[in-house]
Amino acid sequence: MVCLGVNTYLLTSKFERIGARVKFLSIPPRRQWINSTFITQYTVRLNIGHDRAGEFFEISPTIGQSPSIDVLDIQPSDRHLLLLIREEGAKSKFLCGHDERHWFVAGIPESAPVGTVRQAKEALQPTLVKSALARVGVSGKSRIRRKNAAFIRQGEWFFVPNPNLFVDHARVRRNEPLIRGIGGKPHWAEYCYRIGGETVYVSNRYPNGVTELQYRAILSSNANANKWPWKIMKRNPGVYVRGRIRHPDHATITLHGWHQVVMNTENQSRAMRNVAFLD
Repeated sequence: MVCLGVNTYLLTSKFERIGARVKFLSIPPRRQWINSTFITQYTVRLNIGHDRAGEFFEISPTIGQSPSIDVLDIQPSDRHLLLLIREEGAKSKFLCGHDERHWFVAGIPESAPVGTVRQAKEALQPTLVKSALARVGVSGKSRIRRKNAAFIRQGEWFFVPNPNLFVDHARVRRNEPLIRGIGGKPHWAEYCYRIGGETVYVSNRYPNGVTELQYRAILSSNANANKWPWKIMKRNPGVYVRGRIRHPDHATITLHGWHQVVMNTENQSRAMRNVAFLD
């Protein structure tokens, strides 16, 4: 097991095997709003940084913490590795790799028994995607490729064909963003159709949204709550897209026919527990 600050050389050499650079930077305890409570987060931050030489992985432990970090699996030809971080009695696993044009970090759900890069990629596939893979009989390495008979993937989004979808064309919208609850650069869909979903009220203090009943209770209990920048959004709607899907970090894909949009399971991991599918 590698302890940060003791053997950063070993970690650096393992990242170099996938063609990546890594830098280490200690940071003060982070604080953020979680359900209207401003709390301190004692975690290791993983990020993708940029300098004159290009992109690099940044591993930043909180000052005063001594997390143990190890690489469980390396796939140099695939430019991916699986990182394990032990901190405060908890374990977190991250898939670090290169996807099309850029390096990325994805949190792996703790419920998944993952020890290899391939298992990590499979753990990031939601139930709908796994059902589609089984239904059309995709096997072997094709199951984790960006495109196969069951889906097309762009970043964290999977697009699963649904040729039998009935669409009310009056409700189809053009150039719609697909964005996670934590924000980030949206993926843009040429045509988008939404079905159902739960109406929620979202603010920086409630990034995953609250129901109307919860919203009214918050307003009643806090005189300043009506001044917060609330947004009305749909949580977990059925989202279908077709046409071109654009993102600055990924090659544009073209979907022929309607495809259901499903986010990967990163939001189920401890490191990403505050992420919600907000559209």
